[in-house]
Amino acid sequence: MAEKNSSSGSKIDMLRVWVHPRVLTMLFLGFSAGVPILLIFSTLSVWLREAGVSRSAVTFFSWAALGYSFKFIWAPLVDKLPLPLLTKMFGRRRSWMLFSQFSVITAIVWMGLTDPTRSDTSLVYMALAAVFLGFSSATQDIVIDAYRIESVDESMQAMLASTYVAGYRIGMLVAGAGSLYIASWLGTSRELYNVSAWRGTYLVMAAVMLVGVATTCVIDEPQGSGKTPYRYTVIQYIRFLCLFLLAAALFAACFFLSASFVASLKEQLVASAGIHGKLIGFMVETVRLFLALGVAAFGALLAVKAGLADRDMVQESYVAPVQDFFLRYGVKTAVVLLLLVGFYRISDIVLGVVSNVFYLDMGFSKNVIATVTKTFGLLMTLAGGFLGGVLTIRYGVYRMLFVGGVLAAATNLLFMLLAQSGENITVLTVVIGADNLCAGLASTAFVAFLSSLTNISFTAVQYALFSSLMTLFPKLIGGYSGTAVSSYGYETFFLMTAVLGVPVLVLIWFAGRLVEKKT
Repeated sequence: MAEKNSSSGSKIDMLRVWVHPRVLTMLFLGFSAGVPILLIFSTLSVWLREAGVSRSAVTFFSWAALGYSFKFIWAPLVDKLPLPLLTKMFGRRRSWMLFSQFSVITAIVWMGLTDPTRSDTSLVYMALAAVFLGFSSATQDIVIDAYRIESVDESMQAMLASTYVAGYRIGMLVAGAGSLYIASWLGTSRELYNVSAWRGTYLVMAAVMLVGVATTCVIDEPQGSGKTPYRYTVIQYIRFLCLFLLAAALFAACFFLSASFVASLKEQLVASAGIHGKLIGFMVETVRLFLALGVAAFGALLAVKAGLADRDMVQESYVAPVQDFFLRYGVKTAVVLLLLVGFYRISDIVLGVVSNVFYLDMGFSKNVIATVTKTFGLLMTLAGGFLGGVLTIRYGVYRMLFVGGVLAAATNLLFMLLAQSGENITVLTVVIGADNLCAGLASTAFVAFLSSLTNISFTAVQYALFSSLMTLFPKLIGGYSGTAVSSYGYETFFLMTAVLGVPVLVLIWFAGRLVEKKT
């Protein structure tokens, strides 16, 4: 009888955990975080392709989401800077959450009100709106991650993470499949492009973001947020903000003022190197990006030495989290681990940039794309995530990282079969099922890997750094996926993405051995 009561009590306790206010909160905040990303990637690519924008130009828009890859740069700003009026009214975390959510809504409305076919200038406005959306959405991710960590103790973090991921996937489903259904229902197609339909779709997506706003307004500020009070003066915060703005201005100036020179240089290289000039062009653009980052960092360093910002504040915000990681693992191991973080998802991200364009080119309708790749794909991803969690606990992180890496690269080869089959819904369903199941498995192992690297004392900044690095190089390369497809064709491109995954397997094996020696 006692055992029966104990079992009954255990089930009740488990039910209470699932309906805990913080757990339910993360479901809705996860939804809010999941909506924006596909409005930059797949949904926008379908819109632009229907509007007649070239394939290479469409995939270049993936760079608009580079804000996700550099969010670690302003993560300390979100962590330390109070917002006038909002912080006093809503608290440290909720104020930034509201600010980022309204910024996301503004960016989506901006995109919806822009017609990319009107002129070359309007396409530039669309790109600026997409960049603003990426920046705003990445900021929302930073503050939601911090809120999740500070809301409950460590014993409940897994529950919050699971509901957050579920909400995030639902948000992606609404912004992906949902937006394509809405656009079709409003009367746009590849044969009969209707900008009003896409405008209405994006305005609906902006309204959907009010779910996150309402959630932020009704939840409480996490108790943990009071552990790091605002202990600097108003002037010090303003100077810290000025330092960030100065670095951003230096980056923008260096990057955009070098555009004409870089374009001329690429033309000369392409003319002299022929088809290999495309690879050289990619290298030139990469050097340009990192040169701009270097100029921004050097300018910020000089500004700190000149006294623009408080040195202790900068040290605490930017230097200490990175220093901690290298001290814990040593330089050699730390570098290998960072390389693994940066390149683990290269195969699926590079392919994902061009995937929707590929489906359209194969002749699939938006409804088929929404049903198979989004709805069915989501279910298979969730199944893969559950399977990955069970297997990671059973066999360990590095073994499942390796299995996930093999499967992620191997399933890219299935897209070659789809390219040969053409408009075949059965083949599409099989390919999407296998690809998303394996992606879910690999992603779960990878999240466990990232979590193992993070020091609880620097959770927000270190996690922002890892998650930023995770997508930086794949997105840079992904921006040229349209150019690669135009040059080599889809089948060769898919083979290339699979081959990109081979060096990652070597990194996983090497990293596992190095970490094993450290423990």
